[in-house]
Amino acid sequence: MMKIRFTDNEKHLNFCPLALTRPIAEIRFGILTVKEAWSHYFEINNIKTQIYFSTEDYLQEKFPNHKQADIIIAGNCKPSHQIMSAILDLKADETLMHSGRWLAQRGNGSAKTVSIDDSATIWIDEIWDIFQKNNLALALDFKHLIANRISETISPSSQVIAPENIFIESGAKVECAILNASDGPIYIGKDAEVMEGAMIRGGFALGSHSTVKMGAKIYGATTIGPECKVGGEISNCVIQGYSNKGHDGFLGNSVIGEWCNLGADTNSSNLKNNYNPVKIYNFQTKQLESTDNLFCGLLMGDHSKTGINTMLNTATTVGVSANIFGAEFPPKFIPSFSWGATEPFDFNKAMEVAQNMMKRRGIELTSADLNILKHIAMQS
Repeated sequence: MMKIRFTDNEKHLNFCPLALTRPIAEIRFGILTVKEAWSHYFEINNIKTQIYFSTEDYLQEKFPNHKQADIIIAGNCKPSHQIMSAILDLKADETLMHSGRWLAQRGNGSAKTVSIDDSATIWIDEIWDIFQKNNLALALDFKHLIANRISETISPSSQVIAPENIFIESGAKVECAILNASDGPIYIGKDAEVMEGAMIRGGFALGSHSTVKMGAKIYGATTIGPECKVGGEISNCVIQGYSNKGHDGFLGNSVIGEWCNLGADTNSSNLKNNYNPVKIYNFQTKQLESTDNLFCGLLMGDHSKTGINTMLNTATTVGVSANIFGAEFPPKFIPSFSWGATEPFDFNKAMEVAQNMMKRRGIELTSADLNILKHIAMQS
């Protein structure tokens, strides 16, 4: 059994608020999380693995570490076949560099350094890279997931463009929809459903047991993780999983965590009226910082919610377990455990909401989850 340890690579705070509740390797972009992408490679090479993480101390109960891992891998890198082969070829204590960056090592990495250049491998260094590089990650994951496999038949009730770029898993239902995969692949996961009248342009991925509701308008590159319900208008977004945007309203250039719910007619601006680059909240400096990004919508941590008709400014960052409502635009940074954007959200009441939502998916809030959320609440 090979022991694999993913490291946050000294970039943990760059990916908050998502990384408040997970290591970087557990972040989804493309079709798979970083960990899932690597695990897929090991699996197709018939290598059994045990996965560990080097991350923040308060996360280690849920995501345990292992000091004596066989291979250590950068958790902010999604690999190609060429990179995977290079890692499997590493000898004892060798280090693998990719285009001048440390990518992995076997053992302590003190022996020979192996260098490789490969344009297919994808690095993410900031949270906005998740949606900005999602088109590349979708194409990479799609290529590897469908290799030597045959898609389920696409129903003749749907209008399809570029069917060779569409893959439908078993149990999925797609009826009377428009699927255009000419600009990127479309992947429909196991037991997922695309309802009548939905219009989808690739690249697009729909996770297992997720639903695209009637009349939805989705533009690539967009990823909807498992167990989600989405509707309205969505453009270039990544929803990690177990979250809902089930009604009308616009969401663009955004990253949404797990167990979130966007109330009916929630709208998020993704471009300033003056067309200037946006400022985004920085979890290291704890203030808004200038960026080069013209487009950025909503960056939302796990368990957060918006009420109906919520209006969100360009590049709004929301922490964990915030409950946002009100007639005015809330601040561009909303801390974790906020009530109505400005008041504190009672921890016990927040946990009641979290447990109620998770039970609807048949999942329990574990003691490890609770300890993580307690830590975040104490730091907010």
